[in-house]
Amino acid sequence: MADATPVFQIQRMYLKDLSLEQPNSPQILLEQAQPQVDINLGMQAEPVVEGIYEVSVMATVTTKVADKVLFLVEAKQAGIFEIRNLPDEQMQGILGIVCPQMIYPYLRAIVSDVCTRAGFPPILLTEVNFQALFEAQQQQQAAQQGNGSRIITGVN
Repeated sequence: MADATPVFQIQRMYLKDLSLEQPNSPQILLEQAQPQVDINLGMQAEPVVEGIYEVSVMATVTTKVADKVLFLVEAKQAGIFEIRNLPDEQMQGILGIVCPQMIYPYLRAIVSDVCTRAGFPPILLTEVNFQALFEAQQQQQAAQQGNGSRIITGVN
């Protein structure tokens, strides 16, 4: 008889993608206006092999001064998780809530560090309630199933 003990282990956390762009420098660096910051978050979970999943949390930070991009940071932090012997209803919560909660602090640190190293004040991503986000996505998906549509959501 196979062991049916539930398993949840972090195999690895890693920076999957990172991009910094300053398309209008050096001229825009002389501007004295207060920049506008737009932050978008997204997450993704994919099976790698049986019982192994990659979960990613992505952030796109766009900072503009008078409709010109001051800088743009795109970062994707990922983790590989071993998850076995869990009921499907628990699996969705683990992949949509627990794993992103573990990954997000690394993403926050990376975005802040990249902004600082680029010569700007750090951008501090706010805390995210992944459970509330997951529940909202579940409600949206349930409402959309009647229409036959598929929605991919993020945090703005």
